[in-house]
Amino acid sequence: MFPAGSPSHTFCRLSLLQLLLLLQALGRGLSRASPAGGPLEDVVIERYHIPRSCPREVQMGDFVRYHYNGTFEDGKKFDSSYDRSTLVAIVVGVGRLITGMDRGLMGMCVNERRRLIVPPHLAYGSIGVGERIGAAGLIPPDSTLYFDVVLLDVWNKADTVQVSTLLRPPHCPRMVQDSDFVRYHYNGTLLDGTPFDTSYSRGGTYDTYVGSGWLIKGMDQGLLSMCPGERRKIIIPPFLAYGEKGYGTVIPPQASLVFHVLLIDVHNPKDTVQLETLELPPGCVRRAKAGDFMRYHYNGSLMDGTLFDSSYSRNHTYNTYIGQGYIIPGMDQGLQGVCIGERRRVTIPPHLAYGENGTGDKIPGSAVLIFDVHVIDFHNPADPVEIKTLSRPPESCNETSKLGDFIRYHYNCSLLDGTRLFSSHDFGAPQEATLGANKVIEGLDTGLQGMCVGERRQLVVPPHLAHGESGARGVPGSAVLLFEVELVSREDGLPTGYLFVWHKDPPTNLFEDMDLNKDGEVPPEEFSSFIKAQVNEGKGRLMPGQDPEKTIGDMFQNQDRNQDGKITAEELKLKSDEDQERVHEEL
Repeated sequence: MFPAGSPSHTFCRLSLLQLLLLLQALGRGLSRASPAGGPLEDVVIERYHIPRSCPREVQMGDFVRYHYNGTFEDGKKFDSSYDRSTLVAIVVGVGRLITGMDRGLMGMCVNERRRLIVPPHLAYGSIGVGERIGAAGLIPPDSTLYFDVVLLDVWNKADTVQVSTLLRPPHCPRMVQDSDFVRYHYNGTLLDGTPFDTSYSRGGTYDTYVGSGWLIKGMDQGLLSMCPGERRKIIIPPFLAYGEKGYGTVIPPQASLVFHVLLIDVHNPKDTVQLETLELPPGCVRRAKAGDFMRYHYNGSLMDGTLFDSSYSRNHTYNTYIGQGYIIPGMDQGLQGVCIGERRRVTIPPHLAYGENGTGDKIPGSAVLIFDVHVIDFHNPADPVEIKTLSRPPESCNETSKLGDFIRYHYNCSLLDGTRLFSSHDFGAPQEATLGANKVIEGLDTGLQGMCVGERRQLVVPPHLAHGESGARGVPGSAVLLFEVELVSREDGLPTGYLFVWHKDPPTNLFEDMDLNKDGEVPPEEFSSFIKAQVNEGKGRLMPGQDPEKTIGDMFQNQDRNQDGKITAEELKLKSDEDQERVHEEL
C-alpha cells in the first residue's frame, strides 16, 4: 500500500489492468515525463485533481463529455477543445478514440483532472497525422502525446433517473402521482456543478402538471412519490432531458442534468376538501350545518408549513355564516358537521380556494391551503334558548317563576369554549330582577321563567337573544352564552303599571283613613305612614325589588295631580278606577 501523501496515491482508482500495466512500466525504469529512457508500453496516468465525491467512474461503453489540451513533450500545443469552445462528446471504449485516450479515460470521475502520456503506438503510430486536426498544427510520426483532461459528464444508455432523498418530512399527507399539479422550487446544474437555472431567482415556484408532457421525461419521473416539504436530488441522463440538441446556450447537447428540488405542494384537479379531526369534545349534541353562524379561530398555512394568516394574531375570532358563500368554497364545506369545541384540519385544493391567481402577497396562485380550525361556537338565527334542568328540589313545587315576578338568583356565565365571563358569586349576593321588565337579556329572562325555588338550570342563549353582533363589555360580538342559574327566591309581581296592590278590597273610606289628622288633605308623611301600615298589616304589598321609599314617593307624585305637595279627596283615585274611566272614555 502507498501512503496517502505519496505520488503513487494517484493510482488508487485505476482499474486492476491499468495498475498492473503501470507497475510493469515503472518496474522497467521507464520515465513518466519523457520517453527518453525507453519506449512506453502503456498510457501513463497522473490524477492531479480528484473530487471528494465520485458517485460513478467511466466504464467501457459510457458516453462522456470532456475538455482537453493536447501537447507534445516540448509543450507545443497541437490541439485543444477549449480553443474550439466545444466539449468532446463521445462513447469511450468502442474505437472512436485513439486507444491511449480510451484507456486514459477509464475509471475517471466527473470533475477529475488527469494528465495522460500516450505512447505513439497507442496514438497515431509511425504514420502521424498529416492534416491539421486543430489550430496548433500537425502530429509527426512516432509522437508521444500529452493530454490534460477534465471530465464534465458521464452517462450510459442503460441509465435511469437517479433520485436521492435529502430531506423527508415526518408527516406526508399525500405523494405526487401522474396528472397531479405541483408547485416546487429547484436549482438546476450540469453534472460538473455548473448552474443553468433556478426558480429561486424568479421569486416564485415552478408550477406544472406531472406526467402530462409539460416537463422533460426525467423530471416527470423524478417527482413521483414526493411529499410536500420533501427535498430531492434528481440526476437525469440526457436522453430523458434535452438530448442531442441541448437547450439554448445554457444546456449543451448530451448533458446530464442535476436538479435539487423542494416540493411546496401538490394537488389534483379532482381533489375534494380533506378533513382531519384533531380533537373532538365529548358529548357533541349538535353539528354545524349550512345557514349557521359560526365563530372560530384558525391558523392558515401553505402545504410546506408557511403561515399566511392567523385569527389568533388579531386576538379575535373569525365570525361568519357557513354554507352561504361568504367564505371560500372549501372552507364552506370543511366547517359543516363540526361540533362546538372541535379542532379540525381542513385541506383545501386551489380550485376550492383562491385558484390560479392566489390572493395578496402571501397566497400564491394554485396554492393548496391548510387550516387548523378551533370552533368556539355556532348558532342559527332561528335558535331559541336551550334549557336543561340540572337539579330540582325534591319537595313539590306548586308555584314557578312567571312574568312580573321579582326573583333572586345565582348565575355563572361563560362562553361555549369555557371562557368564564361573569358570576353572581363574585358579588357575594344573588342577582335581582323582575321578569319581563327588560332588566336582563331576553334569553336569560326567558330561561328564568317556569323555575321552582331551588331549581338549577343550564341555559344556552344565542346572540340574537343576548348581546347581538356588537357584544357587550367583556362579551364578544355574536357570542353564544352559557348560563348556569339557580333560583334563590321568588315573589309575585304586580300587574303592569301598578306600584301597590291590596290583597283584598281597599278600605271603603280610603281618603278618610289616609287623612290621619282629619284636616282634609294628605301630605307625604301621612301618605307614607298609611301605605307602610297597610304593608305591615298584610293588607297590601309594594312592587317587589324596588326601594320602598322611592316607590311610595312615586305613588304620592301620581296622586298629587296639581303638584302642590298634598293630596285632596278630589285628587285621590285608585289605578283601577282610572283604568275603568279610560275604558268608558274609549267607549
